[in-house]
Amino acid sequence: MTDTLSMLPADWKDGLFLGRIDLGEGPTPVLLSGGTVYDMSRVAPTVADLVDAAAFDPAQGKALGAAKDVLAGATLLSPIDLQCVKAAGVTFAVSALERVIEERARGDAAKAQAVRGGLEERIGGSIRSVGPGTAEAAALKAALIEDGMWSQYLEVAIGPDAEVFTKAPVLSTVGTGATIGVRSDSDWNNPEPEIVILSDARGKAVGATLGNDVNLRDFEGRSALLLGKAKDNNASCAIGPFVRLFDAGYTMADVENAEVLLRIEGRDGFLLVGESRMSEISRPPLDLLHQCFSEHQYPDGVVLFLGTLFAPTQDREAPGRGFTHRIGDVVAISSDRLGTLVNTVATSGEAPPWETGITALYRNLAARGLLKTAAHAVA
Repeated sequence: MTDTLSMLPADWKDGLFLGRIDLGEGPTPVLLSGGTVYDMSRVAPTVADLVDAAAFDPAQGKALGAAKDVLAGATLLSPIDLQCVKAAGVTFAVSALERVIEERARGDAAKAQAVRGGLEERIGGSIRSVGPGTAEAAALKAALIEDGMWSQYLEVAIGPDAEVFTKAPVLSTVGTGATIGVRSDSDWNNPEPEIVILSDARGKAVGATLGNDVNLRDFEGRSALLLGKAKDNNASCAIGPFVRLFDAGYTMADVENAEVLLRIEGRDGFLLVGESRMSEISRPPLDLLHQCFSEHQYPDGVVLFLGTLFAPTQDREAPGRGFTHRIGDVVAISSDRLGTLVNTVATSGEAPPWETGITALYRNLAARGLLKTAAHAVA
């Protein structure tokens, strides 16, 4: 799937979408409305500025033309820029169990299957039956400790505090069609298909998109203190294709009831498909967002990965070893109201290097004369 329009949801002409494209001059925030692309850079030079000003009226921008024509000649970038990239982990019972499996297998994929069967039988039903932070969860925690079954992952799965971490540096995310990277020294890894919500600086959710929180199961399984190496590598965070802004036709309720589909096709003929149902999330998305802002400020806003139900266990290399990526895998993450995020896997060392940081972005905006005019427009 290479055509940009084919990556949009079927009802894309009925919604309002926020994104970034490059037509050859540099990153440009755009709105997609009613089949037309609008350049919003003279209103606000960055997506963060556009969200801060709530400048979501396409009429304030410059119509570039029909989406089929404009997007055909543009590079589609990650739809966010200056926002802090946060991720919530262990927000589904299945993913909680898989993290415990990684921990008990010490990051060794060959041991995972033996651990998985016994663990699911002993605590799988219990984890699914309690709400995080409740008295029932506290009682389950006490029982698991007594039984020698407690884990740091179960703490964030059923305890009062969610796992929320910084996934990637500002401006390092890649968009649909781009290469995604896994460390060359990882031999147990997978995509994490997720819905991502965009908020303004005050913690108000303004829209949603799709994300791939690429994960190295061997690194995190060896030690949770290796989370940075497991999560934050070149090209290891993909977001897109566009942020669908909330309106009367698309609300947080649609996020909470969405299905996220995953399809992985390998050069070796391997095929894996799966789905993640947001209705099974253990914590409401707005609660996770609140936990980001409860003791912190984010003046440029936040994008928050909500976690995934899907942890691939289908064997690929050998029986009992489960899934891991191979170079050239094509990963497609889709949801009917958000579209499709497609990326091809390489090592982080071989993926295109990240070279456009904050300094480079503002030099580009200044050279294009966007900073002064946009500041005046927003004010």
